[in-house]
Amino acid sequence: MGKQRQTALILGEGPTEFFYFKSLCDVFKRLTIKPDYPKHTNLKELEAKIEEGIAMGYSHIFCIIDMDTKDKEPECSQYQKLKAKYAKPINKPKKGIYCEVEFFETHRCTELFFLYYFRYTSRPYETQDPLLKDINQCVEYRKTIEFFIKTKGLHGYFERHGGSLEKAVANANRSIDEKLKNDRDYTYSELGRLIEKLESITKQ
Repeated sequence: MGKQRQTALILGEGPTEFFYFKSLCDVFKRLTIKPDYPKHTNLKELEAKIEEGIAMGYSHIFCIIDMDTKDKEPECSQYQKLKAKYAKPINKPKKGIYCEVEFFETHRCTELFFLYYFRYTSRPYETQDPLLKDINQCVEYRKTIEFFIKTKGLHGYFERHGGSLEKAVANANRSIDEKLKNDRDYTYSELGRLIEKLESITKQ
C-alpha cells in the first residue's frame, strides 16, 4: 500500500460499525476508509485485526469500542492492556510502516451516536433496548444486517430523515465535555472526535 495516500482502517466490533462507516466513504472521498470487523467480538480477534492492518501499511487504525462489554473483568483489564500496547505510534522505517492506532469509545454502544444525529441525551441506559426505543422515536431503526442493507447507507438514511452528522458530532462532543466535568461513566460517545479526526486527515 502506497505511503503517499492517507488510508484509514476502521475496526468496529460488529456489523453495525461496518455498515455505518461504509456509508461515510462518500463523505470522506479523499480518504481511503476501509471498515472491517472481527469474526468474533473479542479483544484477541480485534488485536489480530489491528496487527493485520499495520502489516498492510495503513497510516491510521481507528477502533470503535462499545463500552457496555468493557466494564466488567476480565474484559476491562484486557482492554486497558490493548490500549496501552498501542499508546505510541507504530514506527518501523525499514519496513515503510508508520501507523497510529486509536480507540474511540461509546457507552453503551454505537447506536448512541445514531441518536445524537437527532437529539441529545445523557440519560443512563441499563441495556440497549431503551436506547433503541429512543432512536425509533426519531427514525425507524433495526439492528439487523437486512435493515442496514435496506437503508442503502446508514448515514444518508439518517440525514434523509431529518438527522445531521454535524449535530451528531456536536452532541457527542458535548457528552464528552459533560463526562469529564461531572466524572460521568455512562452515555457518552467519542465518535464526534473520530469524525473530526477523519476530516483533518482528509485535509492533509
